[in-house]
Amino acid sequence: MLPEFKSIFDLIKAFPTEQSCIDHLEKLQWQGNPVSPFQADSKVYKCAGNKYKCKSTGKYFNVRTGTIFDNTKIPLQKWFLALYVFSSHKKGISSHQLAKDISVTQKSAWFLLHRLRYAFDHPNFKAVVGNTVEIDECGIGGQSHYKHANKKTKNEEGATISNKASVIGLRERGGNVKAVVVADRTMDSLLPVVYANVAPNSILMTDELQAYQHLKKDFEHHSVNHSAKQYVNGMAHTNGIENFWSHLKRGIDGIYHSISKAHLQSYIDEFTLRFNTRKFDTQSRFDLILSGVSNKRLTYEDLIK
Repeated sequence: MLPEFKSIFDLIKAFPTEQSCIDHLEKLQWQGNPVSPFQADSKVYKCAGNKYKCKSTGKYFNVRTGTIFDNTKIPLQKWFLALYVFSSHKKGISSHQLAKDISVTQKSAWFLLHRLRYAFDHPNFKAVVGNTVEIDECGIGGQSHYKHANKKTKNEEGATISNKASVIGLRERGGNVKAVVVADRTMDSLLPVVYANVAPNSILMTDELQAYQHLKKDFEHHSVNHSAKQYVNGMAHTNGIENFWSHLKRGIDGIYHSISKAHLQSYIDEFTLRFNTRKFDTQSRFDLILSGVSNKRLTYEDLIK
């Protein structure tokens, strides 16, 4: 039985060898019955060196094949250590710091972290949110009054959000958060996300944004007027989702400093899963993410495309 781990020291004791990491991953992936990534119903032969052979296709594979660990020369021990640090640190870890911690290049650490974020897109948190749902949007990016004059767009004002990336967040009170990068804050961009991710008959809490007023015909809808400095109106408030935004923005500002729009959703997924597992113990969160690494191969070419 795997010993419980609550610290890096415990993790090292739990996985003292590369084989112990392989055995643990096989247990999570296959529960004792190896499955071919090439044909799931094929008979599988066990071979030497932790390899297996798919009878139907004649191809060889191991527990890494078709996962985020596929075709990597970094030992699983380093992957496990990176996953532990990455998932348990409230604000994440930069690729520069991780490179020093596990003795790899910064480029390798950056790619490794993006593969882990790919695994953070976990099916356990794809279910719709419901009951009482707080909805709010935020802008990710620098404010224009910090820009050099030649970087500003025409008529751009000091603290405008027009040049920022827009993200809509939905938080079930007492439950999970879902957050999605959207093109802008118009009704056409925001409402499809709400209808796709909120259960029918839910009670919605939003701010005064005009786009949300159209939700009244399908949901019980309450709002607060932030522009008039109204933050609570009876049971109506968006303090819960704003709490998530504060975690997200502090993590981006303090650890990552800046994020490209091309990769923003993967960073959002990282903070979302970390927030949604805030009540998990360290080992449960670690195994949850490891259980979702299959069918998630990500190549460097696809990442930088």
